[in-house]
Amino acid sequence: MKFLMLGRYSLEAIKGIKKERTKKVISIIEEKNGKVEQMFALLGGYDLAFVVDFPSVKEAISASVEITKLTGISFNTLAAITVEEFDKLLG
Repeated sequence: MKFLMLGRYSLEAIKGIKKERTKKVISIIEEKNGKVEQMFALLGGYDLAFVVDFPSVKEAISASVEITKLTGISFNTLAAITVEEFDKLLG
């Protein structure tokens, strides 16, 4: 299942920005049987967007909570399907 993880930095999370933390975040996702497809830094209402594939909602929730605990970045984790899948489902 595809998930979009939208993150917002806290002040503490901003202070901890470093490559090593990003690697740890990827490791947490992989420990939950997830695969990071893309990671983006954003301007606007959210600071980060990850496109991640997890086996189920259970792993997505667990990874989201663990990442928040590690980094202080709060995530909205949303299940997603492609527009093509959406059209087939409803078309």
